[in-house]
Amino acid sequence: MTQPQRLPSLRRVAVCGGTHGNEMSGVYLVRHWLRDPSELQRGTFHATPFLGNPRAIEQCTRYIGRDLNRTLTADFLNSKNTNLYEVQRAQEINQTFGPKGSSQAYDLIVDLHNTTANMGSCLIVDSEHSLLSMHICDYIQKHSRIRRCPILFYQQQPEEETYSVCSVSKAGLALELGPQPQGVARADLLAHMRSIMACALDFIELFNKGTLFPAFETEAYKVVGPVDFPRYPNGEISAVIHPNLQDKDFQPLKPGDPIFQTLSGEDILYDGDDVTYPVFINEAAYYEKKVAFIKTEKRTFSQPALQKMF
Repeated sequence: MTQPQRLPSLRRVAVCGGTHGNEMSGVYLVRHWLRDPSELQRGTFHATPFLGNPRAIEQCTRYIGRDLNRTLTADFLNSKNTNLYEVQRAQEINQTFGPKGSSQAYDLIVDLHNTTANMGSCLIVDSEHSLLSMHICDYIQKHSRIRRCPILFYQQQPEEETYSVCSVSKAGLALELGPQPQGVARADLLAHMRSIMACALDFIELFNKGTLFPAFETEAYKVVGPVDFPRYPNGEISAVIHPNLQDKDFQPLKPGDPIFQTLSGEDILYDGDDVTYPVFINEAAYYEKKVAFIKTEKRTFSQPALQKMF
């Protein structure tokens, strides 16, 4: 029998809401937990709730100067120019929960997000090499009351520098629940997020008590790259997401399927060579990033058994 991988106990865990100030499930939950943290307490650890971008939350906007969830890179964390609020905030988060890449960093950050896309209850990790995060995802999939929680690997290249709030800690997990309009809270999605969060904390408690989590195989979706909207020569969008593609996140998109529709009613077909599984379809926040949807490939990944160090 192969020996399990071993990691230290998880004592310092944080939960972030409001990395984007208009994604309200995380904002409301973290505000509640700051008033009453009892849900975040277990026998072996207490998770620390914090608001990622307080100024953006006050204004109910995604960010003030730049996307905080793209700002936790070495260049910004080491920058002396903190005129941009999110650069200043990134450095504060890094000082409190990091430093990023150090032995002093928090063991785990869970970052709570909403999307306008029909992503359901999506679990986002950097890559298949994130052993602890993958075991948390597997536990959530098997023990949560939520019927389906797909796993998305967001990091495109192994050499790509991580830039999210989660990347400050030794391990990270982002929850991406939708569809939910920006600036709006939906009770059903908020309840789902709360349930998944409780399940993740239960896993950590069991891990800290020495539970052996067996090896497993799981399906996950790996980001291939973004697809932009069709555009006129002046840069304006010339077609919108096709009705047949709208709300079909994580469903197969085959060559020749319609993906866009012009305002004169003409269909534009997917001209890729392979089946892809689009995600973040028609995400409102991605219009500024020139992303209509993100292509992924569905694959099966194996993970070794896990147990804490004794």
